[in-house]
Amino acid sequence: MTDDLEVPDATATASLSAVVTRVTALADRLGVPHAEVFDTARLSVASGVPESVVKALLSGRPAGQPDVQARFLQRLDLLRRTRLKPNGRKYTQQEIADGAGMSRQQAGALINGDRRPTMEHCDALQRFFRVHAGFLTAEDPEALAGALQHTEQELLQRLAEREGAPDDPLERLLQDHGVRGIAWRAAQLPTDQHRDKVAEWLDMLLESVKRPET
Repeated sequence: MTDDLEVPDATATASLSAVVTRVTALADRLGVPHAEVFDTARLSVASGVPESVVKALLSGRPAGQPDVQARFLQRLDLLRRTRLKPNGRKYTQQEIADGAGMSRQQAGALINGDRRPTMEHCDALQRFFRVHAGFLTAEDPEALAGALQHTEQELLQRLAEREGAPDDPLERLLQDHGVRGIAWRAAQLPTDQHRDKVAEWLDMLLESVKRPET
């Protein structure tokens, strides 16, 4: 049986490769050590991906957990170890159950792997631990790409602060959002109709942005 397995997402893998390339270029431009931007322990905590898998993916090797439930258990275990109470202790099963709006038996079964999670379970647990939607379910390359996109935004902000904001409003638009970023997000939309709407919106936006007169 292969019902529990997912076919590796080539789009997610390509997206990860692209964001690694962009982060590397930004780090080089800013003089930031690669060890800082590609800190595997930090990226593991941010993405939920095991550090060994982070290292493999950053090296371009195929890696990750294809089984949905196994991946869920990995991520939930990481949350319990890294998202702690103010006193530094782990949340108990009862505290997780109360915070996520489920019974202690449900929480225990999910934590111990005795019950397959539903999307409702995942949403409730993600809200409790204050992580973004999809944290518990995204494929490893996708999750790591998301964490690196945050790094990319931080580097872009540092670059903007160092070099100053451009006077040209169109340049500011492109700097703030990035052509690649817009194109990648548009590509994730489910239908051509959605993508056409994005293209239409961009055309209208670009027409509304007037360059300073020379």
